[in-house]
Amino acid sequence: MQSFKKDYYEVLGVSRNATQEEIKKAYRRLARKYHPDFNKDPEAQEKFKEINEAYQVLSDPEKRKLYDQYGHAAFQGAGAGGYTQETWGDLFETIEDIFKGFGFEDIFERRGRRRTQRKPVKGEDIYHTVELTLEEAYSGKVVSVPVLREVPCPVCEGYGYDKTKGERACPTCGGRGVIYQRQFFISISQTCPTCNGEGVIREPCGRCAGKGTIPQKEEIKVRIPPGVDNGSRVFVEGKGHAGLYGGPAGDLYLLIKVRPHHLFERRGDNLYLDINIKLTEAVLGAEVEVPTLTGERIKVRIPPGTKEGDTVRVEGKGMPRLRGSGFGDLILRIHIDVPKLGLMDKFFGDGRRLKQLLEELDKLLPEPQRIRTRQP
Repeated sequence: MQSFKKDYYEVLGVSRNATQEEIKKAYRRLARKYHPDFNKDPEAQEKFKEINEAYQVLSDPEKRKLYDQYGHAAFQGAGAGGYTQETWGDLFETIEDIFKGFGFEDIFERRGRRRTQRKPVKGEDIYHTVELTLEEAYSGKVVSVPVLREVPCPVCEGYGYDKTKGERACPTCGGRGVIYQRQFFISISQTCPTCNGEGVIREPCGRCAGKGTIPQKEEIKVRIPPGVDNGSRVFVEGKGHAGLYGGPAGDLYLLIKVRPHHLFERRGDNLYLDINIKLTEAVLGAEVEVPTLTGERIKVRIPPGTKEGDTVRVEGKGMPRLRGSGFGDLILRIHIDVPKLGLMDKFFGDGRRLKQLLEELDKLLPEPQRIRTRQP
């Protein structure tokens, strides 16, 4: 025996001329009141089902029209039908309001689950390595850098779709940007996979196939400042890949690599140069001529009593300071060239005279302290 069904308008407590907004408000009010999780009356669950069934019909213009003409008989054998995207969304809002009434505001996201707008996205940066000689790092250089970068599509202006063909509501989500999935008594929303949350479908641009950018080769001239070192970065704003949805372009970073030099060793802003001096120059002192990185040759005074491994500093003859002003120093590392008598005989004929002089010098020199003490 079929149970008697109440008039749907009576169930929701609205008139037959009620607007969709009035029906929705009545439904939400009653759903909050009779939801079985919050109303423990044994009859609340049946009342809640009755309210939902009435709302599924009256919230749908086509079903409401059939109901107004034929009453409950319009749905015999088929029922009132399942939830639509709209009714699931209304039910979700109702449950959300119930939880918020108990202080659980953060459990649900507010209806940013309706269509989302594409936000501007900055383009990716480009990194390119530039090799320099030590001389080029000293003086600076203008380099031409070949770059393959993504630039905005000239047809769609970087948006990825054909503006002349307009747009249509997404058939999957009905233009809402989200779809709902039933989980027990509530509806869980997720971003629509068809339109990616935008709520609309657009015709992809024929030039870029919807990407919004196209590849373009470009030669970019960049001034490398004096004083750069291994690992230095030279920054060129806006010469990276194009941004998306109107976002700014990325940047170009040049990573500097300085090749080793055959004479000079660089440490920070200072340059080191190894030089050889004679034994007599180490004892007596001397003035020697040495090269600089610029090609200039300068005279440097070696003090008397210089030992193997000592250093002599020449101020201002190093690398330009990249940050700040001025130059580093040129530091000479001293090595004493000790003659080998066998070689002296080979290259200079008679080495006996040199040996005789050295033996006389040995008698004049004081005996050294053979064992050196270590500093604590």
